Amino acid sequence: MQYHFDTLYAQSANGQNFYDLVELMQSDENIRLAYRNIKKNTGSQTAGIDGLAINDVKSLSISEVIENVQKMFSYYQPQAVRRVLIPKANGKTRPLGIPTIWDRLFQQCILQVLEPICEARFYKHSYGFRPNRSTHHAKARFETLINRGCFYHCVDVDIKGFFDNVNHAKLLKQLWAIGIRDKALLSIISRLLKAEIVGEGLPIKGTPQGGILSPLLSNIVLNELDWWVSHQWENFQTKKVYKTPPNKMQALKKTNLKPCYIVRYADDFKILCRTRSQAIRMYYAVTDFLRNRLYLEVSEEKSKVVNLKKNSSEFLGFRIKAHRKKTAKRTLYVAHSHMTEKALKNAQLTIKQAVKAIQKHQSVENVWRFNTVVMGIQNYYAAASHVTKDLNKLNHRTHRTMHNRLKEMRKEAAFTDLTKSLQKRYEGYECMLYKIKEMTLVPIHAQRCRVNLNFSQDICNYTTEGRHKIHRNQRAIPKEILAYVMKQFIPQRSIEYNDNRISRFIAQYGKCAVTGVSLGFNGWHCHHKTPYYLTQDDSYGNLMIIHESIHRLIHLKDLEKIQMLLKALKLDEKQLLKVNELRKKCLNATI
Repeated sequence: MQYHFDTLYAQSANGQNFYDLVELMQSDENIRLAYRNIKKNTGSQTAGIDGLAINDVKSLSISEVIENVQKMFSYYQPQAVRRVLIPKANGKTRPLGIPTIWDRLFQQCILQVLEPICEARFYKHSYGFRPNRSTHHAKARFETLINRGCFYHCVDVDIKGFFDNVNHAKLLKQLWAIGIRDKALLSIISRLLKAEIVGEGLPIKGTPQGGILSPLLSNIVLNELDWWVSHQWENFQTKKVYKTPPNKMQALKKTNLKPCYIVRYADDFKILCRTRSQAIRMYYAVTDFLRNRLYLEVSEEKSKVVNLKKNSSEFLGFRIKAHRKKTAKRTLYVAHSHMTEKALKNAQLTIKQAVKAIQKHQSVENVWRFNTVVMGIQNYYAAASHVTKDLNKLNHRTHRTMHNRLKEMRKEAAFTDLTKSLQKRYEGYECMLYKIKEMTLVPIHAQRCRVNLNFSQDICNYTTEGRHKIHRNQRAIPKEILAYVMKQFIPQRSIEYNDNRISRFIAQYGKCAVTGVSLGFNGWHCHHKTPYYLTQDDSYGNLMIIHESIHRLIHLKDLEKIQMLLKALKLDEKQLLKVNELRKKCLNATI
C-alpha cells in the first residue's frame, strides 16, 4: 500500500482533489493492513456491544475477513457504540464510545487512506494524534518561541467539551474543502458520526472518543484554526513572492502586522505574541473565530492571557515560565519548566495504587508494575528543566505511604541488585534501595532533565526521504524480498497466521532460525513450534521461519532419509540441538 499512500500524499500536497477513494479503501491489501494495525493496538482486546474482540476475527481466513469488510463498504450501517465512563483524577469521568470490532476494522481502512491526504494539508506545528509527533515536540516548539523568538505573552484558550461539540455539518464541509470529494465516502462518514450510543440515542454533534477515525476528524476541525492564525503573520499572503522565508519576514516587519504563532496538541493550544495588547486582541479574535466559524464555545473561566515573565502557563502537564537570564550584552528570558501541581497529584495517586497492589499481593509482577509506573512518570516529565526538584517533591509525598505499607516486607538492596539496564539508567545516584521478592524497587527521584528537540519537518511516513530519516539506523530486509513475502499469502489459512508469518520473517531478517542462512525468495517455510493439529495456535510466538530442508528434517521419521539430509546440511552441534528441541515438540524422536 506504500506506493498508493505516497501518491495520495504527493497529489494532496499539489492541491488535487480526490473522488474515488472507496475503491482503494476496500482493496484486499488495505483490509489486510488494517487488520495488522488494529491487532497490535491493545484496545482491540476490548469488546463492543456485540461482545466480539480481535480474537474472534483472527481465526477467520483472509478471504472471509476481506469479504466481510467489502460488504460493509457496499452499504454501511454502523452498529451501536458501547458507552464506557473512564474515571478521571479530579473525580469526574471521561465518556468513551467503543465501536464493535468490525466497525473498528472498517474505520481503520478509511483512516489509512485519509491520513496521507490530510497530512499533506495539515499545519506543520500541530502535534496531536499525528504520526511521529509527540507532546514533547509541542513543548519544545513552545519553549523555542520563548527562548529564541522572545515571545512572552501567551493566549491560553480552553474549548468547552471539544470532542462532544464538533458540528457534523461543518466537519463534512471541511472534509470537502481539504480535497475529499468522494460523495460515497462523505456519506459513510456522516453515518459513522451519527452511530447510536447505547443508553443515549443518536448524537446530533461530536465525534465519539474511542472511535478510530475521531482523532483525525478532530484535527481536520481545528486545522482551519491553525491556518487562520498562521495567515495572520507566518504565512501571510504577500503580493510580492519572496525566494526565502527570512526575506519575507524582513518585509513583514516593516508593516503594521503583529507577529503571532500557534502551537497545538489536539484541542490544547497556545498562541504566543510580542506584547500584551496584541495578545488580548488575539484572544478576542480567536474566541470569535471558534464561536462563529467552528461553532465551538470557549470556557471563559479557564481562558486567559498570561505574561510569561510574571506567571506560568500550563501545557500538556508542564508548567512553563520565562525566567530572567543576564548576559553581557542584554537581558534575556529563558523558559523554565516544572510538573504541574495536577500532574504531581496524579503521579502521587498512581504510585500509591501501585504500592497498595504490592501490599495486598507480594509478587514479582506487582513490583515490576510499580517500577514501570515510576519509570513512565520519569520518562514523560524528564523533558521538564526542573524535573529533579519535582520528583524529589513527589518522593517526599510518597515516602510515608511506601514506608508504612511496605516496611514489613522490604529488605535493603545494593545497587548491583538492579538489572544491567537499570544500573545504566540510575548510575551516579546515591540513594537507599529496597527489594521485595528479590526484585529491586527503582528510586522515584532519580531522573535528570533530558533536552527535548524540535520536530524535524523532513520526517514523513509518505515520502522516501522522510522514511529514510526515520529508519536510517535500522536493519532491514531488501524491499523486493519483503514485497514477495507479503504477496505469497495463503487465502485458506487464518488472517492471524498470514500476518504473523510476515512479522516472523521480518523479525528474523529473512534468515533461517536454525542455520542463520539468508533465505531469499524461495526455499523457506513457516513452521509451528507446537504442531497446529494439537493446539490450533497461529500466534506469533508459535511460529518460526526456517529453511525447507530443516523443516523436512524436523518432521521426518524415516532414518535413511534423515541421514541423507544430515550429510547434505552438515549441521554443527548447536544447530542439531535446536533441531532436536523442535522435533521433541512435534513428538518425534531425537537424532
